[in-house]
Amino acid sequence: MALFVKALGFDLRADKDGVVTAHNLNDLLDQIEGKPQENLIRTAILRSMQKAVYSTKNVGHFGLAFDFYTHFTSPIRRYPDLLVHRVLAKHLHNEPFGDKDILAFQTIAESSTRREIAASEAERESKKLKQVEYMSERLNTVFEGTITGVTKWGMYVEENESKSEGMIGMRALGDDYFVFNEKSYSIIGEKTNKVYTLGDKVKLKAIAADLDKKTLDYVLVA
Repeated sequence: MALFVKALGFDLRADKDGVVTAHNLNDLLDQIEGKPQENLIRTAILRSMQKAVYSTKNVGHFGLAFDFYTHFTSPIRRYPDLLVHRVLAKHLHNEPFGDKDILAFQTIAESSTRREIAASEAERESKKLKQVEYMSERLNTVFEGTITGVTKWGMYVEENESKSEGMIGMRALGDDYFVFNEKSYSIIGEKTNKVYTLGDKVKLKAIAADLDKKTLDYVLVA
């Protein structure tokens, strides 16, 4: 993550032990506030963090820097929230918890984690499908986008309004021979020295949309 941020011109500091703290991340967020790369880095930070899981074991909260933390929102939203309400109610009535209760809570926590992951994946897949469907009706229309990823086979670009992400292959970049620079997260033309890197703003159009694979093929527009 530190190398990724450094390639974009920012600095993610760590403490003496090399551990990135919530304070370090807040410093980085202050650096990128209002910058063109802000959304890109914020998304990368979220993706790099360990996903939250429900558990009977207290591990605090990294982002809030709390030593003790429990998930608590509305019982209408998630079953784990309703369970927290029930636990609190038992405490308020001085009702003791037995070993069987703790085992039951852990089983529920593990099941809830699996269901929430499945729901999140379904949400992402359905959103991607609708994005591809949206762009399939707008082939060859010029849009503005942002480079969100670079690889040895091309670069990923996200259309700014709909957030529809697609691939621009190396061969679609023109007559120049482009090379992927892993250290700088960029693609560089050998003849022209043209550089495409993360966060760059570009103009694009979709030339192909595959609803079954949920993929989009983009090309750059001069």
